[in-house]
Amino acid sequence: MTHAIVAHAYGEPDQLEYVSVVVAPPGEGEVTVEVKAAGVNPSDLKTLRGEFGRSATMPLRLGAELSGVVTEVGPNAVGAAGPISVGDEVIGFRVPGAFAEVVTAKATAIFPKPANLSWEEAAGLMLVGTTAAHLLEATSVSEGDRVLVHGASGGVGSLLVQLAIQRGAVVVGTAGASSLERVRELGATAVEYGAGLADRVRAVFPDGVDVALDTVGTNEAVDVSLELVSDRSRIASIAAFAYGGEKGIVLLGGGAGADPGTQIRNAAKLPLVELAGSGSLKIAVGKTFPLQDAAAALDYVAQGHSGGKVVLIP
Repeated sequence: MTHAIVAHAYGEPDQLEYVSVVVAPPGEGEVTVEVKAAGVNPSDLKTLRGEFGRSATMPLRLGAELSGVVTEVGPNAVGAAGPISVGDEVIGFRVPGAFAEVVTAKATAIFPKPANLSWEEAAGLMLVGTTAAHLLEATSVSEGDRVLVHGASGGVGSLLVQLAIQRGAVVVGTAGASSLERVRELGATAVEYGAGLADRVRAVFPDGVDVALDTVGTNEAVDVSLELVSDRSRIASIAAFAYGGEKGIVLLGGGAGADPGTQIRNAAKLPLVELAGSGSLKIAVGKTFPLQDAAAALDYVAQGHSGGKVVLIP
């Protein structure tokens, strides 16, 4: 027996329970992983609330990304980068039920963990990284582009800044006052959000902005983007689904009417692991919680705190 986080009904984080569960042994093309850290994301909260549909069999298991050590392998356990062995340190994405001490997963969802990443960093790489890659591909960010990133200190935003700069773009990133230095450390010009934001961005980019990428979903982010970027096909949001949809900008991810970008995101996974392993990407971990405090972690995510990924530690 081991422990996992479950919900017996759809609802809010107070539905979550820390319970004993049985872990199935790995079958064909599967591996069992001792979880060292699990990433917490807004999508986990949406799953709990039934926003992606309510067809799951209860109890509902949450979580999708993890880092850990392989403890068992089934026949033909071949991961994204090759055969998997007991003792391998790995990243798992997408692994249903990752909020657990031990989980059995499809080998195809398993990637090698770079030795230079902590367990927490490794558990926080994939979802934000593939989302950032999708934003950049969807808006064709390339060398010389002037790019505005809303929410540049957060999990997705911090990787967006780094990946855009690696493409040769020049980046302005918005953040709260306490996070401006973090944005500068990533290589962007930092500007504080709030009244007068458009003018502060113009001061940095007097010749205009080519691309705006929104990770926060506020009306301010959408309105300032529309004010500064003439081509709406180069304004993309992963959060402003209602208001952004009204304004005709590009919507990406799991929201209504958004492009999920499955092929782009899948293609980005191994390159992200390689970039992180080479030290070319820094993963921002904002806050960690014990596994049994998953409800508190989801409450924290629901409040929209920036500063990096939220991670559970079994």
